[in-house]
Amino acid sequence: MSQGRDAITLLVAVPLSQRALAMTEQPTIIIVDDDPGIREALGSLIRSVGVQAKALASVPEFLNEGRPTGPTCLVLDVRLPGRSGLDFQRELSAANIHVPIIFITGYGDIPMSVQAIKGGAIEFLTKPFRDQDLLDAIQMGLARDRVWIENEKAIAALRARFETLTPREREVMGLVVTGRLNKQIAYDIGVSEITVKVHRGHVMRKMRAASLPDLARMADKLDSTTNKSEIC
Repeated sequence: MSQGRDAITLLVAVPLSQRALAMTEQPTIIIVDDDPGIREALGSLIRSVGVQAKALASVPEFLNEGRPTGPTCLVLDVRLPGRSGLDFQRELSAANIHVPIIFITGYGDIPMSVQAIKGGAIEFLTKPFRDQDLLDAIQMGLARDRVWIENEKAIAALRARFETLTPREREVMGLVVTGRLNKQIAYDIGVSEITVKVHRGHVMRKMRAASLPDLARMADKLDSTTNKSEIC
C-alpha cells in the first residue's frame, strides 16, 4: 500500500512552489469515465462554457497524464475498471493530496454518496443529471482549488523566510512560541539573556512577524507542513 501511495504522490502531487505560481494558468477539468459517449458529452459541455477539459478512461490513465499545475477539478465516475473512483479518493486522501472531486454514477446509492461526501467530494451526481448541476459543482471545485493554491503560495513564502533563520534562531523561535521568557530561554540553551534578545529580534524581523501571537501563528502553519523538529 505504501508503494502505491508513493507512486500516486509522485504522479499527482505537483510541487508546492510550482502550484503556488499557477493561479494565472487556465483551469482544467479532468473527466475520468470508461464510457466514451459520456466522456465526449461532458467534455463538450465543459468546453462550451470556456473551460479546458481533458477526458480519460481510467485512473491509471490519469496517473500517467499527471495533474495540471493550474486550478483543477476531477469529474470521476464511481465505477471504473480496476481501481474504482472511491478507491482512488481514499488513496489521494491517504497521500494528503488535495484534488476537488465530483463523483458521477449511474448506480449510486445513499451509503455510497455519504462515503464520497465524507471523503471530501464536492458533489455526488447520479446519471442522468442536469448540466447546470455539474457546471455549478465544477465552479465550486475550482474555487476550492484556488483557495488551496493561495494557501500553498502563502506557505511557500513563509517557509522561504523560515529557511533564512540560522539554526540558533530556529531554536529560539521554537522556544519563544511556547511562551518561554527570555531569561528562561537563556537558561535552556546556555547563553546570556542579551543574546536571546538579539536572536529574538532577528527572528521577528526575518519572519516579518508583527507580534508574538503573529509569530506563533506562523509556527503553527509551518508545523502543519514541516517536520516539527525543525521548528521546535
